[in-house]
Amino acid sequence: HAPKMPGSCKEIYFMNFKVIPREMYGLKLLMGVELNILNKNGEVDLPEELLKKMDIKIASIHMPCFTDEITKENVTQAYVNAMKNPYIDIIGHPDDGRTPIDYEVLVKTAKETGTLLEVNNSSLNPLGFRANARENYKVMLDLCKQYEVPITTGTDAHMDVEAGEFSYICDLMK
Repeated sequence: HAPKMPGSCKEIYFMNFKVIPREMYGLKLLMGVELNILNKNGEVDLPEELLKKMDIKIASIHMPCFTDEITKENVTQAYVNAMKNPYIDIIGHPDDGRTPIDYEVLVKTAKETGTLLEVNNSSLNPLGFRANARENYKVMLDLCKQYEVPITTGTDAHMDVEAGEFSYICDLMK
């Protein structure tokens, strides 16, 4: 998580990625960040000069970081503007019913900008806190299929035992 998320890393953490070897044990390492979309203007919480150096940039709305009123219009506009940022590769977990979205606008903008939309395993966990994620993903995935918009999947692992865990996504895709 980028700096505006409470309890997260400071900007210097991401600046120090340059000291990490790009290959270890025969594996290429990709450097990335989950940015916080801060407002309806689509602003994120790392500067462009750092984003240029990252391999993967995911932009997500996290309620503690979003400064505008949570409305369908503001949230949709925030995603649209974030996807217009040429450094954003993926929109992370656009699924929480507490931050309503116009999914048709989201999907069409993803197609126009070449931004991937993430289906997040953690969001689908019945013990999780996101509201109506499964239902929202069904709407989003139907639109992605209709408009031929590719998606990506993620675990949103915050613990090592969750890494590589896709059981909820597999169930949804069936």
